[in-house]
Amino acid sequence: MSWREMTGNQAPRTVEAPFDSARFGRPVERLTVPAGAGPSFGPVREAVLGSAADVIVLRYPAGHVGWFAELTSLGRTAVLADSLAYWRLRAGRGRAPRSRPDLLAGGPLPPAAVPGPVSDIFAAYRSHYVANPLFDAAAALEGYREWAVRSAASGRCVALRERDADGARAVVVPSEDGNEGGDDGGGVLALATLSEDDGATEILLAGVVSRARGQGLYAHLLAAVEERTLARGGREVVISTQGHNTGVQRAWARYGFEPVHTFLTVHLVRSRLLRGRRR
Repeated sequence: MSWREMTGNQAPRTVEAPFDSARFGRPVERLTVPAGAGPSFGPVREAVLGSAADVIVLRYPAGHVGWFAELTSLGRTAVLADSLAYWRLRAGRGRAPRSRPDLLAGGPLPPAAVPGPVSDIFAAYRSHYVANPLFDAAAALEGYREWAVRSAASGRCVALRERDADGARAVVVPSEDGNEGGDDGGGVLALATLSEDDGATEILLAGVVSRARGQGLYAHLLAAVEERTLARGGREVVISTQGHNTGVQRAWARYGFEPVHTFLTVHLVRSRLLRGRRR
C-alpha cells in the first residue's frame, strides 16, 4: 500500500496481491487499516472472515494494542511479522552532505541495471515475509528485484554512480541492440526506487551496495531524492522500514526525517497449512 493509502481514512477491505500469490504459489491478499480509519475492529473482523485466501497480510496502526488478541479468535493463525515505521521529511529541510566530485547522482537507471544492486543491498534484510513459514526467503528477495525493476522501467529510480576518469557521466555498458539495457549495474553504488504523486515522494527501496558501505553514501542518496522532489515541486519525502531496522532509522534522523506512523504487520494464515512446519 502507498503512503497515501496508509494515511487515509478508507474502510478496511481485502485486496488480491497477485505478485505475492504468483511468487509464493498460494492465494495471498492484503488488508490495510489506514491511520485515519477509526478504532473499530468490526470492519477488520468482517474482512478477515470473508476472505478465502490462504494468507492475509494485515497492517494496522500500532496504537490499536488490543487488536492482536482479537485476531487470534478469527479461525486463523496470527503470525506477528514485526512493525512498519514511517518517517517523513519536509522537502528542503534535509541536512544534505557536501557534494562530492567523484559521485554522479540522478537517473533514470536502465531496468537491467537494477537487479544486481538490489540483490546485494537486500540479501540479508529480514522483511516481514521471513516471519511466515509458508514463504521462501529467496522468493521474497526476487520480489524486491521485480518491484525495483518496475520502478526503474517507469523512470522512478535514483542512483549514485562513480564518475569516469574524466569526471563525465559514468560509463553505461550498451546492449547488443545499442540501448542502455545492457548495463548490469556494476557501477551503481546506491539506489532508491520511488513512488511519486503531486505532493509526496515515497522511497520504496533504498540502500548502498555492500562494497561501498561505511563511506557516508546513504546521505548522498537521500539528498539526490530530496533534490528530485524539490525539482518537480514536491513538498515531502516519506520512507518506511521494518521496526527492527534501527540503523537506517538513525540515518534518517541524522538527515532530518521525523517519525510519523507505526503499523503492525500480521500474517493471518489458514492454520491447517502450518501444521508440522518448522523453521
